[in-house]
Amino acid sequence: MRDTQGEGGGGGDKISKSEKDQSWIPKIIKKRVCTTFVEDSFSNGALCQCGGARDTHASVALGDYFSTAMVNHWDSAQHSSEYPTDAFGELQFAGASKRHSYFLRLSWDTPPSMVYTLVTAHWGLPAPNLVVSVVGGEGRTKVKTWVREVLRQGLVKASQSTGAWILTAGLREGVGRCVGEAVRDHATAASSVSLSKVVALGIAPWGLVHNRQQLVNPQGSFPAKYYVQNTSRDSCCLDNNYQAFLLVDDGSVGRRGGDTGFRAKLEDYISHQRTGIWGSGSIDIPVLCMLISGEASMLERVDLSLKNSMPWLVLAGSGGIADFLSDVLENLSSTQVVQSSSEVDGEAGPSVDLKDRVAERVKKYFSSEAETDKLVERALSIYQNRDLITIYHGEQEGPNEFDTVLLKALVGASKHRVSADASPYNEELKLAVTWNRVDIAKSELFNGDIHWRYEDLEDSMTDALINDKPQFVRLFTENGLNILDYLTYGRLESLYRSVADGTLLYQLLQRHLMERLGTTLSNQNDSPSKVAAEKIQSGPVKEISLFEVSRVLELLMGDVCQPFYYDALDLEEITSKRRALRRASKLLRGDCLYRERRCLFPWASLFIWAVLQNRSKMATFFWEMAGESVLSALSACKILRELSKLEIETETKLSLKELAQNFENLAHDIFSSCYRSNESRSFTLLIRKSPVWSGTTCLQMGMSADARLFFSNDGVQSLLSQIWWGDMKRNTEVWKLMLTFFCPILCYTNLISFRKQEDQQHEEEGKPNEDGPGRDNDSLYGTTVFSFSDIKHIEADAQDANSPRTATIKGIPLTRRPPKRPFIVSRWRQFWFAPVTAFLGNVLMYFLFLLLFAYVLLVDFKPPPPSGPAITEYVLYFWVFTIVCEEIRETFFLGTMTWRQRVRVYIQDVWNKCDLTAITLFIIGLICRMFHWSYGFGRDVLCVDYMVFTLRLIHIFAIHKQLGPKIIIVGKMMKDVFFFLFFLGVWLMAYGVANQALLYSYDPRLDRIFRRVFYRPYLHIFGQIPVEEIDVGKEWDMACTDNVTLIQDGAEPCRTLYSNWLVVILLVVYLLVTNILLINLLIAMFSYTFSEVQANSDIYWKFQRYNLIVQYHSRPSLAPPFIILSHLNLFIKRTIRKVPSIKIHHFVLQLRGKAANRLMTWETIQKEDFLTAQTKIQKNSDSERLKRMSVKVDGVLKHLTETRDFDHRLRALENEMEYCSNALSWIVDTLAQGSTFKPPRPPPTLKDVFPSSSSST
Repeated sequence: MRDTQGEGGGGGDKISKSEKDQSWIPKIIKKRVCTTFVEDSFSNGALCQCGGARDTHASVALGDYFSTAMVNHWDSAQHSSEYPTDAFGELQFAGASKRHSYFLRLSWDTPPSMVYTLVTAHWGLPAPNLVVSVVGGEGRTKVKTWVREVLRQGLVKASQSTGAWILTAGLREGVGRCVGEAVRDHATAASSVSLSKVVALGIAPWGLVHNRQQLVNPQGSFPAKYYVQNTSRDSCCLDNNYQAFLLVDDGSVGRRGGDTGFRAKLEDYISHQRTGIWGSGSIDIPVLCMLISGEASMLERVDLSLKNSMPWLVLAGSGGIADFLSDVLENLSSTQVVQSSSEVDGEAGPSVDLKDRVAERVKKYFSSEAETDKLVERALSIYQNRDLITIYHGEQEGPNEFDTVLLKALVGASKHRVSADASPYNEELKLAVTWNRVDIAKSELFNGDIHWRYEDLEDSMTDALINDKPQFVRLFTENGLNILDYLTYGRLESLYRSVADGTLLYQLLQRHLMERLGTTLSNQNDSPSKVAAEKIQSGPVKEISLFEVSRVLELLMGDVCQPFYYDALDLEEITSKRRALRRASKLLRGDCLYRERRCLFPWASLFIWAVLQNRSKMATFFWEMAGESVLSALSACKILRELSKLEIETETKLSLKELAQNFENLAHDIFSSCYRSNESRSFTLLIRKSPVWSGTTCLQMGMSADARLFFSNDGVQSLLSQIWWGDMKRNTEVWKLMLTFFCPILCYTNLISFRKQEDQQHEEEGKPNEDGPGRDNDSLYGTTVFSFSDIKHIEADAQDANSPRTATIKGIPLTRRPPKRPFIVSRWRQFWFAPVTAFLGNVLMYFLFLLLFAYVLLVDFKPPPPSGPAITEYVLYFWVFTIVCEEIRETFFLGTMTWRQRVRVYIQDVWNKCDLTAITLFIIGLICRMFHWSYGFGRDVLCVDYMVFTLRLIHIFAIHKQLGPKIIIVGKMMKDVFFFLFFLGVWLMAYGVANQALLYSYDPRLDRIFRRVFYRPYLHIFGQIPVEEIDVGKEWDMACTDNVTLIQDGAEPCRTLYSNWLVVILLVVYLLVTNILLINLLIAMFSYTFSEVQANSDIYWKFQRYNLIVQYHSRPSLAPPFIILSHLNLFIKRTIRKVPSIKIHHFVLQLRGKAANRLMTWETIQKEDFLTAQTKIQKNSDSERLKRMSVKVDGVLKHLTETRDFDHRLRALENEMEYCSNALSWIVDTLAQGSTFKPPRPPPTLKDVFPSSSSST
C-alpha cells in the first residue's frame, strides 16, 4: 500500500499513463490460477469445479491413502495460487470509441484500499460524492421497460447531479448494459463540465468475460485492442461505455459470483472515506446498494451488507428477490419481531407465526429452491435490519425525483446511527451539501420548520467553502450562521491549507513557506537539511500560516497597500522583511494564540481567499457581503491580473483575465450609481483611506490594477478635472491662462472666473440632515475635494489631530479651516497653486529650455576649457541641475514608501526611464566635452540627448484632449513598425547580399559592403536607385579596376558583366515586394491598429491622464530653473522648521468614527440598489422567463401524473366495491334460500343513485 501511495503522490496530478508509470502494478496486484483439479461430477471427469479443463491444472486433488474420502468441493483460497497479474493498463474498444477505458485483473482478496488509491490517484477518476452499487439484473433476462427508465432518467441523472460512481458488472447484458447506454446518452447530451461527474465502474468476474485473452499482456497494454463480435445481442463482453473495469479473479472460468466478496469489501472501504477535495468533506462517502430483481442466492449478499450497516434500495416490481423482499417488508407486521440479545440468550429470533409467513412467501417466490430453510433464515435476518432498506415502487412513482429518493434512503438508513444530542437533520444536510443540491436543502430543510443552531451549520459551512459551493454558503448565511463567530484566524488558515496542490496559489504559498522554514532551520542547532526533510515529510501544507498569505498578497498587490494580517501577527511596527520573517518564525513556533481570535474583516478575508483561487461565483457572493464594494472590486481586479501574469496554463490565464474584467465592470457600474446619487460623496469615496484594504484608496488601487475602464468613468474624470483646475472654473479658456501667466496682475480681474466661496462652502458643508444642521457629518464628504490650494499648503500645527471623531488628511483636521487670508494673498494662491498653472509654467519653461539647448548646440558651443564653455552653456547646465533636483525630489522625498519601493515605482514608468536616459546622456556629454580628446564625442552625445529631451514633449501633451488619444495611437503603431521592420530586414538582407555578390566578385572593404548590402537597398524603397551602377548597359563614370592588389588597397572594383541580367530581375522583384507588398502590409496594419485603438483610445487617455495630474498636483508651482527656490523653501520647512509634508499624501482622506460608517452605509445602499436593478433585468430576460415557464410546465405535468394515479386508484377502488357488492348479494341470496332461520325483515334493496356508474365501471 505504501508503494501505491508513493506512486500516486503529488496529490492528484494527472500522471501520464505509460508503461513505465504502471510497471509497478504486477509487483503488487496478483491474479489467481486454479492449481488443483477438483473433479466436477457433471462433466465425467473432464472439467474441474473451477470450470477449467484437466490439462490446465498442475495437480489433482485426491483422497487419503485408502481413497475412502475424496475432495468434493472446490475452494478458491485452497485450490488456487497467486501470480503477478498479466492484464492491466488501458482498453480501446475496436470500432466503438476513441476514448480509452482502464482495466485491471486482480485477485479477490486484494486489499480494497490499494485498488481505490489506484483508481483515484493513478487512473485519475474523480473521488465520488456517492456510490450506487447496482446488484442483480445479471444474465440475459430481459429488463423491464420501467426499470430501464428508472436507470436512465433516475439513476444516471441523479449521478450526474451528485458526482456519483455507479458500480455494476460492466458487461453487455442485463442491467449493466442498460446503465452503460444511459451513461452514454447523458454524456452525449450533457456539457463537458458535467461529463466527468458520472463514473461507471464495472466489477466483473475475470473468468466470465468473453475474449479476455485479448487483454493479457504481462508488461501491460497501452492500449489493449478489444473486439466485440455482435454489439446488438446481450453477451458477457465488456461494455465500452464504462470508464474502468476491475476484473476479479478467483481462479474460476465461466462462473458467476466470484466478484461478490471483493465488491462488498470495496463498498465497505469506500463508505469509510471522506467526501470532498482530498477528503475535506464533513461526511463519509455515502454508499447505497440498489437491488433489481435478482436470484435467491443474492439473499446472502444482502444480509451480509446489512450487517455492515450498508443501506439498500429495493426496486419493487422488478422481479426476483426484489419483489420477495418488498412483499416481506411491507406486508408483515413489525410488531411480531421479538427483540432479544443474541450475545446473551443465544439465537432468539422472531415468532413462529412470522417464520411461517416468511416461509409461505419463500415457497411462493422460490418454489424450485431446495434449501428453503436457509432462505427463510436469511429473510428473517434481513427483516430485522429493515431500517436500512427502502422500498421504491418505480412503476408507480416514476423516475423524475430519483435523486430525492436516494437522499431519503440514505438519510433514513443513517437516522438510527445518529447520536442523541445531534440534530436529526444533520445527516440530510451533509448529504445535500455533498451532492450540491441546494434545491433539496431549501425545500426540505430550510423551509422554516426547522430551527438550526450554529453548531449544526458549522461543519457544513466549512465543507461548502472548501468544495466551492457558494449557494450553500449563501443559504447558511441567511439562516443563522454568524460569520463573525465562524471565521477565526485559525479557521482562515485551515481554508488556505485546503488549497488544491498544483494550483498557482498552492505553489506561491509553498514557496514562501519554504522561506520561513529555512529561516527557522537556520536559527536551530540541528542539521538544517535533516530538520527540513522531517518538516517536508510531515506535510508542509499543515504549516501554512497567515504570514505566508500576507507574503503572497504583498507579492500580488505590490506597494499599493500595507501588508495584510500583520496586526494579527503583531508585526505592525516592523518594516524590514527580514525582521518580519524572523519575528513570524519565532511567533509560529509558539502557542499561536492569535488563531483563536475573530477575524477583523471576515467577509473581506473570505473574498480574498476566493479571488486567489479564481472561484468566480464564490468571490462574487463575498463581494456582495463585504463592505467598500468599489475598492474591493478593484482589489480583486488587481490580484487576478497579477495572477494571470504568473499563470502558465492558457485556459486558467484567460479565466483569470475574464474574472478581473468582470470585477472592473462591477467597480465602474457601482461608482456610476454613487456618482449619480451624490457627486460630493462619490469624490470622497475615491480618496478615502480604507482600513480593510490596508490603507489604500480607490484611485491608487485602480491605477495599480490598470483599471482603464474605471478611470474612464465620468465621476473619476470629474474629480480629476476638479483637482486639475483647482479653485478656477473648469471652462476657463487656455488663452486667458496664458495671458494671466505673463501678466499676473490680471488674476485680480474678472478675466479668469474662480469658484465663489459660497459655492465651496455649500459643497463642503452639504445639506442639513437628520443628525443636525451644518457640517457635523455631511461636511466630511466635500472638504477634501474642493479648496485644493488650502489642502496643499495647510501646515500640520493642530493639537487635536488624533480626535477620533475628526476627519483628517493624515492627521490634519478638516473641521478647523485655516485662518482667512487677505484677498490679494488668497487670489494669488488660487491661481499659482492650481496644477494647471504649474503645468502651463512647466510647458513654457520647457520650450525655453529646448530653445536654449538648441542655441548652445548650434551657435554657442565653445571649445573645451579654458576657451569655453560659454555663459549660455553654464545656464543650460544649471537648468538641467534643477531638473535633476526635481527628479530626485519626486523619487525619494514623495510618498511614504521605502526608498527601494520608490526606486522600483520610479523605474516602472516609461517616461521616467526617458528622463533618466536624457539626464545620463547629458552628464556623459558634459564630462566628455570638457576634454580635448573627447570633445567631439561629447558634442555628439549632447546632440542625441537633445532628441531625447525633445521627445519628452510627447508626455507633456498627453493631457490634451485631442492630442492625448492620438499619442496613444502612435504608441500602439510603433509596435506594428517593429514587426514590419522584421519582415523588411529579412527581405532587405536577402536582396542586399545577393545583389552585392552578383555585382562585385571581390570587394573586401567592410564600409562599402555595409552601405551596399543594407543602406543602398533601404534607399531603393524611397526611389533612390543608382541605375548607372546596377545596370551595365548604362555608362558609369566611376574609375574602377580588376587588380586585386589595388582593390585591397581601397580602389573601386569593376562590375561583373555576365550576371547583370539577374541583378536587374532581383531589383524588379525587390521593389515589387517592398514597395507594393510590405508597404501596403504596413498601411493595413496601421489601419487595423487605428480602427481598433480609436474606440478605446479615449479610455486609455483618461487612464494616463491620472498620472500627469498627480505629478503636477504634487509639483511646486515654479518651473525649472526657478524651481530651485521652491526646493530651498521645502528644505527649510522640512529640515529646519520640521514642518511635516502634506503633499506627499495627495488624494488621501482618512475618515474615522461616524463619518466612515455613514459613507460605508451610503456605498452599501448604492450597491444594493444596483444589484436589485440587475436582478430585475435578469428576471425579465427571455432566458429567465423560459426557465420559469419550464418550472411551471413541470409542475403541471407533475399534477397531471398525480391525477392519473388518483384515477388508477379510483378504478381499483370501484373494482373492489363491485366485488364486495357481488359477494354481499351472493350471501344475501344464499341466506334467503336457506331455511335455517327466518329474518325479521326482508333484505335491503339497492337504490340506483347514479344510473351511469354501473356502466362506467
